[in-house]
Amino acid sequence: MRRRTSAAAALTAAVLAAVGTGVITAMPSYAATGCRVAYTVANQWPGGFGASVAVTNLGDPINGWTLAWSFSAGQQVTQYWSTALTQSGSAVSARNVDYNGSLATGATTSFGFNGSWTGSNPVPASFTLNGVACTGGVSNPTPTRTAGPTPSPSRSVTPSPSGGTPGVPSDAVWSASGQWDTWNNNGFTVYNNIWGSGAGSQTVWARSGTNWGVIANHPMTSGVKSYPHTVKGSVNRTVSSLASLTSSFNVSVPSSGDYSTTYDIWANNWAYEVMLWMNWNGNVGPIAEQYDANGAVPAFRNVSLGGHTWNIYRGSNGANAVFSFLRTSKTNSGTVDIRAIMNWLRTQGWWGDVTVGEAQFGFEISGTSGSAAFTDNSFSIAWS
Repeated sequence: MRRRTSAAAALTAAVLAAVGTGVITAMPSYAATGCRVAYTVANQWPGGFGASVAVTNLGDPINGWTLAWSFSAGQQVTQYWSTALTQSGSAVSARNVDYNGSLATGATTSFGFNGSWTGSNPVPASFTLNGVACTGGVSNPTPTRTAGPTPSPSRSVTPSPSGGTPGVPSDAVWSASGQWDTWNNNGFTVYNNIWGSGAGSQTVWARSGTNWGVIANHPMTSGVKSYPHTVKGSVNRTVSSLASLTSSFNVSVPSSGDYSTTYDIWANNWAYEVMLWMNWNGNVGPIAEQYDANGAVPAFRNVSLGGHTWNIYRGSNGANAVFSFLRTSKTNSGTVDIRAIMNWLRTQGWWGDVTVGEAQFGFEISGTSGSAAFTDNSFSIAWS
């Protein structure tokens, strides 16, 4: 799926940890005269799933919307983003948030959620927008994952050459510009993942799962817009059972803009997030328990660990604990002993013998000065 002026503020607003049972609020008095809904089960695993919902207003412009539907097989929403959502029994009501309430004629907005299911997970049969039936169609593309959720939905795209897209190398074997586009290669998956509000355009390209890049053009406004990244499956090992977990990287990044080059490591089914900030630029910073006039206050300073020296921050984005390690000097290449960092967190009592899940690596982008290129020249990760 993010945490600062930056990711912290963005994800706190975007992802809420749990959905409480509640009474569906009254529909706004104004209503669209027509609408279309695309309901996509983007990820599904035993007992859980991730979905995205895109709603298009086919009627007069509206300012404030509520999309309602009912689940037919007992599904329950557990997390949601880019919406204010309530569920009562089978009935679900998703309302706009501050930044996506206005829908012009023909305009589309989207939101997402994670949920639980047992037995079956059928698509809702119908939707209403502000009390008016959406008859413009409902779609349900085939799920693309079968094991474990991701913080953001994703969809697979057939590899294709760059086709001359500006900034994309002519020898790229794949490129795509869709919000959740992905590509699998040699055990790695490259994700486009554009998820923040107010995002601009972004094209991801790849020669391989370990040599890829991004051409991004996002406005210089607050909040993370995207996290294009690569990941090699899931580690799926407890900290104590790991004999090693190491990674190397080499990147090229622009000289201006708001961004960071980060590892994003997840544990205990997304309950813990560990961010390793290798370099960063502009108006970005970690989430922390305390802030002063200079920003986030580290819990530890100048800790030598895993081959680097870090300032270390501890906090929460409202959905999960976040531990951020910021190098005291920025670098565009290096090798890091991730296992050493995992063990340090355990000795501090910040977590127990957790199960490490995905160890992602990419660029967290809040804004760019026009079109900007980010390149992962090489990447490796291995564990035993």
